[in-house]
Amino acid sequence: MYDKFTEFLKDKQHICIIQAENPDGDSLGSALALDYLLGDKEVSLYCPVDIPKYMHYFEDWSRVENEFDYKADGYIIVDTAASVLLSKLLDDVAIKNCLYSRPVFVFDHHETEDDLEFPHEAIIEPLPACCSLIYKVAIALKMPIDETCAKYLMSGIMSDTLGLTSQSVTAETFDDMAGLTRLGAKLWRIEEARREFMKKSQRILDFKADLIKRVEYSLDGQLATVHIPWEDIEEYSDEYNPNVLIIEELRLVEGVKVAVAIKTYPDGKVTGKIRSDVPIADKIAGYFGGGGHPYAAGFRTYDTTYDEVVSELVKFIPELLES
Repeated sequence: MYDKFTEFLKDKQHICIIQAENPDGDSLGSALALDYLLGDKEVSLYCPVDIPKYMHYFEDWSRVENEFDYKADGYIIVDTAASVLLSKLLDDVAIKNCLYSRPVFVFDHHETEDDLEFPHEAIIEPLPACCSLIYKVAIALKMPIDETCAKYLMSGIMSDTLGLTSQSVTAETFDDMAGLTRLGAKLWRIEEARREFMKKSQRILDFKADLIKRVEYSLDGQLATVHIPWEDIEEYSDEYNPNVLIIEELRLVEGVKVAVAIKTYPDGKVTGKIRSDVPIADKIAGYFGGGGHPYAAGFRTYDTTYDEVVSELVKFIPELLES
């Protein structure tokens, strides 16, 4: 089943691993783990945006570059098969030409449909994390997993499952964690490092208080939204992702079933990060052309406003809640 990945790796000496423009712990863990799994290859790591500081507990995060590697003879995309999350790449003619003319392999664990138009091979399975999928493939193909690789796989799984507490976690997930522990990964060390980098400055705590004051409630308190304009993105994102700062707080409000943190940009782009207590987050994201998991998803749209997005949410979420 996974032999196509073996075929992809044949005759390739230089591989570039690509993350989407919304990097998270799972995408970073997947990229770094693959770097170690492909130890006999020359590997470069690319992301079109900077790795946020709250993810710098991944020790090799600085290996990820913003400059695209045009010299690679093969490309691996991790944690997405959605073109909307690769728009920065596809808008660049030179990068787009590379993806259309050279071999591309995709690893993704989301249930969102693969809509990538350039030729590619893919392994897509609905699992709790992309790191879960890469671990599964590595075991099946008998690829050597050293302690560092195991650490990054474990870190990615922990990140995308909210510390093994999300609804996507299964008994197999705990089996994977046990296997990674036997390979040398130490959960307590990962958590210790993560908590250190999750610490907030007084300035960020003040910003969080401001975000909380901005929260708006709709649908009798079942929908909570917050607007994060460009000015805030520009000022605070390098230190702490505003979405990450507020989204879980919204879910903890009594009566809230859907929480959406909405960012707006000067070019008309609007992004939304969705968390829900009922399995409809992916359907909400799909309405705007995005995707993800039933309880956690995201979208990107253009030429709209925060108020217009909220208006649309208020229109169609009641039907999803009823169904």
